[in-house]
Amino acid sequence: MDNVSSNITYILNIEGLNIPPIAFYPVFIIAIISYCLIIFCNIVILLIIAIEKRLHEPMYLLLINLPVNDLIGGTVILPQLIHEILWDSRSISYPVCVTQAFFIHMYAGGTVLILTAMAYDRYVAICLPLRYNTIMTNTNVLKITILVWFIDLVLMAVLFYLLLRFPRCRSLISNTYCDNPSLLRLVCADTSLNNIYGLFITALLQISSVVPIAFTYLQILLTCLRNKRSDAKKKAIQTCATHLAVFIILEITGLFSILAYRFENASPFIRRMFGASTLIFPPAVNPIIYGLKTKEIKSKLKQFLGCKVSPL
Repeated sequence: MDNVSSNITYILNIEGLNIPPIAFYPVFIIAIISYCLIIFCNIVILLIIAIEKRLHEPMYLLLINLPVNDLIGGTVILPQLIHEILWDSRSISYPVCVTQAFFIHMYAGGTVLILTAMAYDRYVAICLPLRYNTIMTNTNVLKITILVWFIDLVLMAVLFYLLLRFPRCRSLISNTYCDNPSLLRLVCADTSLNNIYGLFITALLQISSVVPIAFTYLQILLTCLRNKRSDAKKKAIQTCATHLAVFIILEITGLFSILAYRFENASPFIRRMFGASTLIFPPAVNPIIYGLKTKEIKSKLKQFLGCKVSPL
């Protein structure tokens, strides 16, 4: 009985997508293409910034964090989904499940913090241009980068420390992937502290991103409206629009995921697809947005690929 109990709690079952037979091949092809797109596009952006010395500026040094984070987000879920679709396998070991959940939460928190840091960089560049080189030095950019990842790591380490202190009595993950809420459902104990802390870090990350980003872009908009130089105004608005588009995509996909799970009458397949899209769509779209809408990266991208990239 001890061996059976240990096996039940060590090997977990994931509900999975429950793909209808008619949708098997389209979903499999979409998953493969999405993962290849995420890997290729994000690595290309990283290589362009790393190789081109002219892009070794604060804006692009901060931008490096976004494709790194997107590679984490895409890699932590898509290979598992592709394996599930191809082999119809819904079992996963508990350590692997916890590892996947940890990096999924790291990805989500990291995206919010990175976009906030990038918004601050644009605020200083446009609203305080004479002080930009003094404030956004390479040393300060490194400090900001370390701070972003340190805050993200500490918040998620505490979250999973609170989770791992409990024994488990269930083995079904009621989701397409492992995350903190689905792992908490395996616990037969009082998880009030975990729920409170989970809500706390969610509210903290949202407030610490939405409020600063709204403030900085409002200031940027006012500065652009007062700027009489049309070329400078156009460049500033285009750069900020790129950052803002990435943030809005993140918020919309997150909102869709939350709403999809609130409608119990909705198709389970549709609800799970929405949940997975929150982790798949932004990493695939972010490098395309930056590659096509950032002039310097677009120029180097043409040289890198040896072909013309059409604007959006």
